[in-house]
Amino acid sequence: MSDSQSRILITSALPYINGVKHLGNLAGSMLPADVYARVMRLLGHDVLYICATDEHGTPAELAAAEAGMAVAEYCALMHEKQREAGAAFDLSYDWFGRSSSEATAKLTQQFSATLEQNGLIEARISKQVYSNADGRYLPDRYVEGTCPNCAFEKARGDQCDNCGKLLDPIDLIDPYSSVSGSHDVEVRETEHLYLKQSEMSDKLRVWVEAQTSWPPLATSIALKWLDEGLRDRSITRDLDWGIPVVDMDGNQRAGFDGKVYYVWFDAPIAYIGATQDWAADTGGDWARWWRTDQGADDVTYVQFMGKDNVAFHTLSFPTTLMGANLEEEGEPWKLVDTLKAFNWVTWYGGKFSTSNKRGVFMDQAIALAPSDCWRWHLMANAPESSDAAFTWEEFQASVNSDLANVLGNFVNRITKYTVSKFDGQVPDGGVSGGHEDWIIAEVSTRLPLMIALFEAREFRKALGEMRAIWAAGNEYLTRAAPWTHYKTDVDQAAVGVRMGLNLVSLFGIIAQPIIPRAAKSILDAMNIPEAHRNWSSFDGWANGLPVGLPVAAPDVLFAKIEDTQIEDWTEQFGGDAEVQS
Repeated sequence: MSDSQSRILITSALPYINGVKHLGNLAGSMLPADVYARVMRLLGHDVLYICATDEHGTPAELAAAEAGMAVAEYCALMHEKQREAGAAFDLSYDWFGRSSSEATAKLTQQFSATLEQNGLIEARISKQVYSNADGRYLPDRYVEGTCPNCAFEKARGDQCDNCGKLLDPIDLIDPYSSVSGSHDVEVRETEHLYLKQSEMSDKLRVWVEAQTSWPPLATSIALKWLDEGLRDRSITRDLDWGIPVVDMDGNQRAGFDGKVYYVWFDAPIAYIGATQDWAADTGGDWARWWRTDQGADDVTYVQFMGKDNVAFHTLSFPTTLMGANLEEEGEPWKLVDTLKAFNWVTWYGGKFSTSNKRGVFMDQAIALAPSDCWRWHLMANAPESSDAAFTWEEFQASVNSDLANVLGNFVNRITKYTVSKFDGQVPDGGVSGGHEDWIIAEVSTRLPLMIALFEAREFRKALGEMRAIWAAGNEYLTRAAPWTHYKTDVDQAAVGVRMGLNLVSLFGIIAQPIIPRAAKSILDAMNIPEAHRNWSSFDGWANGLPVGLPVAAPDVLFAKIEDTQIEDWTEQFGGDAEVQS
């Protein structure tokens, strides 16, 4: 457990605006960031968790057109829907902003001017794919074709999902528009601004190789891109929706009418812009979190994201931040300290997909089962070391076994027994013995390990320890058997009940980051004051409840998921062998 308070800045990859996010998005960035933020707050740290909707780019324009709405109106509507979905899953953002905010626009233009002044941005004539059928230039991801490296037939214009090779749309063989499917495309010349990432390669490599707290997944992706040779990347696009392009004086750039900054340039900057919006709303000091010359040097910055976002956060965004601080009077921005990267949650042999509406989405999931069920299952099976397959059967088993049986049944048994036999109060009497010594030793061993795993962001292992603590509580009740002793020795029964109730309280306290609603029900029933629900100290937990404290039996915490429900959900959303093929 940490000995002193730290300041921790947390960001999760910005959810794109083109619809409510699926469970893969939730599990790969927003939910683990929330769990980590909750743990750090419970440990007494000063935490700021920032997120925002990512609203610029062609997909937003296309989604708005499909919905028959103006793009600004569509983005405002979807931001609210995503905010509601996050609230339904109890995501504890300190601020959930928008990349289309004025603060982010000003910052993006400021970074652009500074980077150009520092020699890292230049205008170039480039060749881009134009679709005659769509009447528009196609951004990288909206050009598909055959990969020149591995012959995969559905490679995107920025990267091949099959071999991982970085691509340019004009590299593709037989390119076509993924918007319309038309092969009536041609390569045209257009002028754009380029961020000269290649000139920062050596600095970036030194920085990446110096990181000791990144998981291997993040480091390996960053080094792979560097080893392949970091390309200069266009940071503007031929679009109407986005942040206008400015010159070094901050004025509209000549010849760049009808062009905006590329979404992957402005989106990470929105972390800072959203923090500025948080500060404007709350009176906080945004610079204390982002500028090392104004106090951010004592901040630990932790990012959460899926593996497909790693390269942009380990190379492109750091190029922006480092590049703004090259001169003597530069801007010393806070760089990420820890980047927690996740693999994918897969859906029956393939990826979840927002654009293809494949899988279960947050608003749909919450209508099927309580948020705590999803939070537990997704974190207990977090895709940390490899992709993690979602199946309805494993979801059912996780909820029924871990939550309903191991935790819920324990809480239900001991609290109902207390209400029935001890007038709903923590009982006095009896002397602790070997069973109590055993459970205290078991918890005392596992509890610090669980906390250390949470601090290290090893979520699957941390939840494994949490479940083991719950299971030990059940084993204790089997050994102590207060209901058996009650028949002949009420004092001895009181020992088992008293320890059982202290375990209930402990279980509720440690469960808060994962299943906050059930944890609150437990702690409310146990009459635990808010001030005593933190993780600052677990010393004396076994005798934490005062004798005579009134306690109640909470309502059933988790209803079991029935086979008939699984059958219905499989029929509704897919998930059988036919879907896999």
